Amino acid sequence: MRLATIRTPEGTRAVRVDDDAAVDLGAPDLTAFLRRPAWRAEAAAATGRRYALDGLDYATLVPFPEKIVCVGLNYRTHILEMGRELPEHPTLFAKFARSLIGAYDPITLPTGSEQVDWEAELGVVVGSEVRDASPEEAAAAIAGYTVVNDVTARDFQYRSVQWLQGKTFEASTPVGPWLVTDAAPGAISCTVDGEQMQKADTSDLVHGAAFLVSYLSGIITLVPGDLIATGTPGGVGHARTPPRYLNAGSEVVTRVEGVGECRNTCVAP
Repeated sequence: MRLATIRTPEGTRAVRVDDDAAVDLGAPDLTAFLRRPAWRAEAAAATGRRYALDGLDYATLVPFPEKIVCVGLNYRTHILEMGRELPEHPTLFAKFARSLIGAYDPITLPTGSEQVDWEAELGVVVGSEVRDASPEEAAAAIAGYTVVNDVTARDFQYRSVQWLQGKTFEASTPVGPWLVTDAAPGAISCTVDGEQMQKADTSDLVHGAAFLVSYLSGIITLVPGDLIATGTPGGVGHARTPPRYLNAGSEVVTRVEGVGECRNTCVAP
């Protein structure tokens, strides 16, 4: 199934996106819907209001999740090509909810930054509450997968050893367009103005989705709607020679095979 949050004249709605229409799930957004104990069965059986696919306005996938946890340095090939050792433990940082935008919304370039970069990522959405989960319990707690672009202001990121300030500028992080509950994510890629910048396979992740859910649940309880961005492969602009960054008018397409794509245009703050 493909589940999403869309904008309507009456407000946001959680929907199931079928091949011929989007079906209302009876909840204001996907965060609220995933908190229902039987959400999987309810989503499959829903017969609510139908919305035409043409012109659907996708909001960010899980508006105002309790937690947004991001992982750095998590693609094996990229780490090794940079001459680093594979990390024993995940590198973690966070975002705030106001940084999230929809899959086709404009990316607002961070005020004061001249080094705005792209980072294509596989997103994991939690579908049930877990604490100290085993790998098997963690896998069962995953609602599904989505696409994330962890747009980063590098000059702000490296002002200190903590990355947060470069990672969570308002209205900068596309997520969506939908949650795929039965996906087998494949290749991940990013193009900027039609030029391919990143391409890798999600099987190259050092720490996979179930491991990350299990690991994080040992730190804090994960709840439905929590979002995990699993890291980006090589090809970011900051690592290029010379470096390359996003500007007003740049079009960024972030895609995960078997999941979907975000397509966003950058705008001045």
